[in-house]
Amino acid sequence: MTCQNNVVTELRIAGDKPAKVNNFVGFAIPNQTLSGSFSLDSFVTTLARLTSLRVLSLVSLGIWGSPSRQNSQISTMVNLQTLNLDNNFFNGTVPNWFDSLSNLTILSIKNNQLKDLSGNSLDSDLPSMPKGLVMAFLSNNSLSGEIPRQYSQLSQLQYFDISFNKLSGKLPASLLSLPNISHLNLASNMLTGSLPHHLNCGSKLQFVDISNNRLTGGLPYCLSTESGNGVVKFGGNCLSVDLHHQRAESSCVPVKRKPSGEKNIAVLVGVIAGVFVIIALLACGLLMVCKICCPRGISEQHLLHKAKQEKSVTGFSSGILSNARYISEAENWGDGSHGMLYKGTLENGTQVAIRCIPSSKKYSMRNLKLRLDLLAKLRHPHLVCLLGHCIDGGEQDYTVNKVFLVYECVSNGNFRAYLSEDIPGKVLNWSERLAVLISVAKAIHFLHTGVIPGFFNNRLKANNILLNEYGIAKLSDYGLSIVSEAAGNCGENGEGPKSWQMERLEDDVCSFGFILLESLIGPSVSAGRDKFLLDELASCSSQEGRQKLLNPIVLATCSQESLSIVITITNKCICSESWSRPSFEDILWNLQYAVQVQGTEGGEQHR
Repeated sequence: MTCQNNVVTELRIAGDKPAKVNNFVGFAIPNQTLSGSFSLDSFVTTLARLTSLRVLSLVSLGIWGSPSRQNSQISTMVNLQTLNLDNNFFNGTVPNWFDSLSNLTILSIKNNQLKDLSGNSLDSDLPSMPKGLVMAFLSNNSLSGEIPRQYSQLSQLQYFDISFNKLSGKLPASLLSLPNISHLNLASNMLTGSLPHHLNCGSKLQFVDISNNRLTGGLPYCLSTESGNGVVKFGGNCLSVDLHHQRAESSCVPVKRKPSGEKNIAVLVGVIAGVFVIIALLACGLLMVCKICCPRGISEQHLLHKAKQEKSVTGFSSGILSNARYISEAENWGDGSHGMLYKGTLENGTQVAIRCIPSSKKYSMRNLKLRLDLLAKLRHPHLVCLLGHCIDGGEQDYTVNKVFLVYECVSNGNFRAYLSEDIPGKVLNWSERLAVLISVAKAIHFLHTGVIPGFFNNRLKANNILLNEYGIAKLSDYGLSIVSEAAGNCGENGEGPKSWQMERLEDDVCSFGFILLESLIGPSVSAGRDKFLLDELASCSSQEGRQKLLNPIVLATCSQESLSIVITITNKCICSESWSRPSFEDILWNLQYAVQVQGTEGGEQHR
């Protein structure tokens, strides 16, 4: 490690982890890679704080993960000149953030496990390179396509090796004329064309290897033996010089196809017509089969009766509703926008909460039961446990109108009620609010990544976060989008700028951002949030703005650095540019860091 003026400028770490293993499939391997708890997102987020870093070398450390998702973090390292990530386990697609490092001069990522590779053979076109690039080592890959014209502008390039790939097209003669090029290796590709006889090679060129391509014609004078310009290898082509080491010219010239005659055109038209006739016949046959097999209700009747006779692990009889009573929102049990909420009692005396939701008409009985069983299998310490379900359907009516979800009873109030101070004698200080937020973030991270397929678009709200008698937070009403027609958007009840086109995962990030905001300011932020976002949120960066906007309990019990961390991650979560929003792994890391800072500084003041 090298430091200058109290900042880190160089970081070089070399380990002893092997770069090649036979059973790497994208996840941690004991004693071969870093542990399964390692997070590349969190690691890069930490590195990105070293904004003065000029040299970064992380070799043979067993680092694993996809580097292609780190664009927003990497782009802040504007001073980086050397990046060496050799002999690790990076996977995923080829990173597209190289050109964002404007000062990068040396790049090496050899011996990794990037996606679509065979022995680290990049199966893609050549990426764009920063104009200040000095050296590039891209040999022994499966790069295809033509050499980009942009490479002719790499005036600082000195060492360029793209040998043993699958590059095609004409060899750009301008590469040989770059002012600083000294080593150029284009061997063992499929480059074609010829080089101009009067080509002027770069004055510093010492080594050229264009062997085993499909080049024709002669050699420029600057590459001939008479010029004395270092080492030049050109065997295995179809050049008109040194014929003993050249191939026949016919093997380098693509065969031109003869124009098709009228007979061939007629045959082609006949084939196309025949294909359309066959497709039409298949479509008619398919429609007839569908009509014959359409009454699938018969099979679903048997399934329904069987489900009533065999007591399912997640099934409850309709008798559970006989002693249930409606729970009003004033009782702070959760959110009523998902459907009516009731309180009931099981036969063994256990109290439960029963949520009634309208079912999606597009799901058959069997499909719906499978979805409910999948939802009931989710188990996490910070999720309200779904104990089972009851499907509302008559004996002769097999269409599903309503679904009753039976949850464990968590009746100590919801997070929004605590934030609005509606629960007598209980006010959450800053540390307690952070504990609730971390618990919920863990639950959402589990829903996104802990199960396959993941559960997204969970319509997160502060009043869906329930606290039990021990103060432990649990998320309720998660995953309902897989059984209900309703789908939540970013913002409460679908509010928010209509131009925000968000993916399902980003909806959860954005919605969680507003929960963070309520933790800072209070539930009043849920009303008129557009105006708040546009006019007032930026003022939280100043002390005066914080005094004006933030909840007095937060200001009285937090440390400034801990508060700043949460404000920063909140801004990122509700950013209108969805691509720049953080992952839940990043959110969780920042919240845990805020807790650590809070504990270190002792900023909390007991009321």
